[in-house]
Parts: sequence; structure tokens; C-alpha cells
Amino acid sequence: MRVAIVTESFLPTANGVTTSVCRVLERLRAAGHESLVVAPRPAPRSYAGHRVHAVASVPVRQFPVGLPSGEIEEVLAGFRPDVVHLASPFVLGARGAAAAQRLGLPAVAVYQTDMPSYLAQHGRGAVGRGAARAAWGWVRRVHAMADLTLAPSSAALDDLARNGIPRTALWGRGVDTALFHPGWRDDAGARALRRTLAPDGETLLGYVGRLAPEKELHRLAELAAVPHSRLVLVGDGPCRVEVGAQLAEAVAQAPGRPNRAPVFLGRRDGDDLARAYAAMDVFVHTGTRETFGQTLQEAAASGLPVVAPARGGPLDLVKHGVTGYLFQPDTPGALGSAVAVLAADPAARASMGAAGLAGVAGRSWETLVDQLLGHYESVVAARASRAA
Repeated sequence: MRVAIVTESFLPTANGVTTSVCRVLERLRAAGHESLVVAPRPAPRSYAGHRVHAVASVPVRQFPVGLPSGEIEEVLAGFRPDVVHLASPFVLGARGAAAAQRLGLPAVAVYQTDMPSYLAQHGRGAVGRGAARAAWGWVRRVHAMADLTLAPSSAALDDLARNGIPRTALWGRGVDTALFHPGWRDDAGARALRRTLAPDGETLLGYVGRLAPEKELHRLAELAAVPHSRLVLVGDGPCRVEVGAQLAEAVAQAPGRPNRAPVFLGRRDGDDLARAYAAMDVFVHTGTRETFGQTLQEAAASGLPVVAPARGGPLDLVKHGVTGYLFQPDTPGALGSAVAVLAADPAARASMGAAGLAGVAGRSWETLVDQLLGHYESVVAARASRAA
């Protein structure tokens, strides 16, 4: 099968969209399929043996946004794909959807970024609500051009249904259990990292992800007073300085004997990221606008208990009281209380970490891409049937 992937994000930018696209490309190559990637500059010339066509982009909050020019249609026409995969379409992907429609190509859109909520967060009152309504209107228009829209969680499916997005189905995300696993705790590098971060045996409370407003990292201030603990953040983004100052102040102002200052490890990939997970004791996620939550799966595969908001994608990924805790994001102190319970109970951490590991055992990317190929084939067959 020939698959054209038009993606809003790709390497070297690190986020959930990029990760998903990369894993799909790797599995497509392994299964003998041919792909072309259309992505914003800068981008590598190829990935996993597939050609990458980079288009001009402009930076928005340190994020390259691809410009939706007519060259996308020319590239698709030249490649002649069997199906077009639209990865989190909004700007570049919108042009990809229109191009696929004009060329008569089947298209599968993957809904992954809750842009309406992000826009509402950055506006206030009526302005934010108006921006969200306008964004949903645009999302409806873009996804209506696709033969099928895939959502990563039950919460995302509900959002799409409430906002009139047609032809939807559930498609989750895989996790690389060959890379993320508890065995890293015995790695010399992981042990050395832990000694550096917790020289007095502190409980390490970790976050992995982009440091941006939509991640709501201000919530981590509730953890400043968890006794004998230390915050560890992995990732980078536009809020690095602001979040660092806010969390350092929260720790310094905590009653009693203050904990060590939070530490930022920057962006980590591959083995270095796996070592970072292995050094942690509890994984904490704060964003309430996640359509899925890939880092929650990676943490679970690493044997960590997970604490996340009882909203959005985490509802499908965390079994409350079994693999971690879901906290009520509208209740002040709920996050801090949940984490404090785990910080004080190593046995509970071990039990929940083991349960989380068992829960992700069957979520390989090979299985998930097989499901994706099934969706591709269904839209191709439906198009052929209508044509006949």
C-alpha cells in the first residue's frame, strides 16, 4: 500500500504527533508499505526509508507551522497514494485534506490535538469561548473532508460527537515496551542519575512532556510540600523559565524543611529518556486537555504509578486505585494529596507500577499499526465500492 502522511508536526520537533507518525512509519516500512511524508521545515530528508517532503513554515511559540500552499496537491498527485493519512490536521493538514478531496483520494484523519480547548485557554471569558467555537467550526470543516476520523480515546470520541464530527472510530496509541521497561532501573546510567537527583534518598516525582501553557504545569506547585520529595521535569518549551521560577518559589515557601529545588533535565530521547523514567518513583501529569497521553503509557511501561487528571485521555489510561490515581482537577489540593499518598507508601507504588505495566503489555505499535492498516483498507474499499 502507498500511504501519504501529511502531518502538522515532525522531527526535529518532539511531541505526541511526531512520535505517533514516526512509529507508524517504522511499522509501515517493516510491513513492506511505501510512504511519503509531507511536513513543516525543518525536517529530515527521509525517515525509516520513507521520503520526506518539507514545506515552508513559520514559527509559532517555538513550533514550526507548515504553510498550506498548492505544492501539497502537486506532491500528492505525483506520489499517487492509495490513501492519505492526515496527522492532527489543522493548518497544513487542512490543505492536505482539501488536496485529497480534489484528487479523489481516500483520506483518514487522526484527531490528536484539542486545538479548541487550547485556544479557549489562551483567551479570557467570551473571547476564549468564541475562539473555541470558531476552532470547532474549522475542525468540523476539515474533518468533514476525510472519509474517516480516528480518535485516540473515549473522551476524544465524545468531544467529536458533541461537535458534529462525522464518521469517527477509536484508534489508540502503541507504546514501545522494548525501550520503556522496568529493567532500566538496573542500568548503571539510570542509577547514577538517581543518585544525582536524590542524594538523600528523596522520592522523585517526575513529569515528561512539553513545557507549555496547555500542559497546566502550575498544578505541580501543589507537590512542593510533599515531604522528602523532589520534582523532576523532562522536556522543553516556551514556559521553561516561567515554570522553573514558579516551582522553585513554591518549594522555597513550603512549610517545614523545604525540599530540594526542582530540576529540569531538558529534552531527552531514546535510552536517555528511558533512564529518566527509571530514575523516577511517581509519574505525574497535569494537563486536562489531552486527547490521549502518550507519556502516561511510557511511564506505565517503565513500571511507574501514574497520577493524572480525571479528564480527557487519562480516563482510558489510568485505573484509579489500581495503576495510579485520577485526581479532580477542579478540587484544590487533590493532586498534592494523591501524590503524597504514593510518596509515603513504597509498597503501593510497586503494586500500582506492576499493574500499570501489565495493562500496557498488549499495546505494541505493531498491533496498533495493524489496526490502522485495517482502517486504511476500509476507506479504500468503500471508495472503490461507491465508484463501482
